[in-house]
Amino acid sequence: MLISVNDIGSTLRASRRAEKLTQVQVAELAGISDRTLRDLESGDPGVSIGTVVAVATVLGLRIEVVR
Repeated sequence: MLISVNDIGSTLRASRRAEKLTQVQVAELAGISDRTLRDLESGDPGVSIGTVVAVATVLGLRIEVVR
């Protein structure tokens, strides 16, 4: 279970690296800037949920909200 923005960023970074993709490649596929992806991976709380979903989708990950 992820509990913080840092956890989300770390998980996305690890998934990107496991796929052997660069930040530039993932950013292009997600339709965002590489700067935004760097911010996301470093845990910036200002990154939108839409951006998180776009990057997760590129990496083949599913986002689930659980109560």
